[in-house]
Amino acid sequence: MYISISAQSLGGHFSQSVSVFVDYLEKENQGLVLDEREHFFNQYGDAYSTQEVIKDIDGNTAKLKKKEPKFYSITVSPSAYELKHLRNHTEDLKRYTRDLMKDYVTAFNREINGKPITINDIKYYAKIEHTRHFKGTDKQIIENQPNATKILKLKQDIRKIERGTLEGSVKKNKQKIRALERSAPHRQNGKRIVQGMRKDGNQSHIHIIVSRKDASNSVSLSPGSKYKASDVMINGKLVKRGFDRDAFFSKAEQTFDKTFAYKRNYAESYQAKKDFIKNPNAYFSTLLGLPTHEKAMAFKILGKAGVPIASIPTNHVQLALKTIRTLKRGIDIAIKSGSIGI
Repeated sequence: MYISISAQSLGGHFSQSVSVFVDYLEKENQGLVLDEREHFFNQYGDAYSTQEVIKDIDGNTAKLKKKEPKFYSITVSPSAYELKHLRNHTEDLKRYTRDLMKDYVTAFNREINGKPITINDIKYYAKIEHTRHFKGTDKQIIENQPNATKILKLKQDIRKIERGTLEGSVKKNKQKIRALERSAPHRQNGKRIVQGMRKDGNQSHIHIIVSRKDASNSVSLSPGSKYKASDVMINGKLVKRGFDRDAFFSKAEQTFDKTFAYKRNYAESYQAKKDFIKNPNAYFSTLLGLPTHEKAMAFKILGKAGVPIASIPTNHVQLALKTIRTLKRGIDIAIKSGSIGI
């Protein structure tokens, strides 16, 4: 499970409207008949139009300054293993989203009119998407770039040769292009992976738009608060403040596991991510101490995430600092890949 929370911005300043982001989320519905489209939903309904979403979120920004985010985006990307466990991706993920947003409100250490925040105090809309496309920041695109640069140069040379402004063989240049296409580090269905190409496999994920202001448009609720949940004295009054991301991420994982009876492997848990960051030695010790079947599955998960399995120590004696340092980069990338942790 990979979850990110971010304030949407545009051109270095926070956008005054959610419309651009809403339109972006509608891209997957293009060309589909009405029955095939995924609609915006929330705790109370299943089919909100883009106009309704924009009007509701944009109209809930009282007293927010231009340099303050008007809304936050939460992206929830279940791993391939989690998605495989679901029966109906759309309905199951909708169900999970509604439970997840209850976890979201409990992560706020805030009160409204002297009462803890509830799901009825926030304004949000969510949308399920089933496809993803390769972006310029993806590992596959970055590592394919040297080949892409050479291919572009060869194509430019071919055009010059055909115009008579450059001497050379069009046939030989085309042969070089085919060789570069075949030797690209990352290919999908026999083709070099390029930016914009649709990713294979199950790519279902959730986009959630959450208003910065509460449902009454009077209280500011920021999951991007620099304060972790705490109580502080301000002008002689005890005030609750902050958002506990750690608690939210942990609860989000627990909610998924409980909702779908999912037996989570240590290697794909949020706890594993925290262990690795805080104490790599303890992380490997726990990994090696797993029952045989669970350890085999953990290694499989790590392998698919791009971790060099051959380098992982096979016993506690090999847990040397040098080994850990060598593996840190690979596992750190795997942790961020969506297969491990949140």
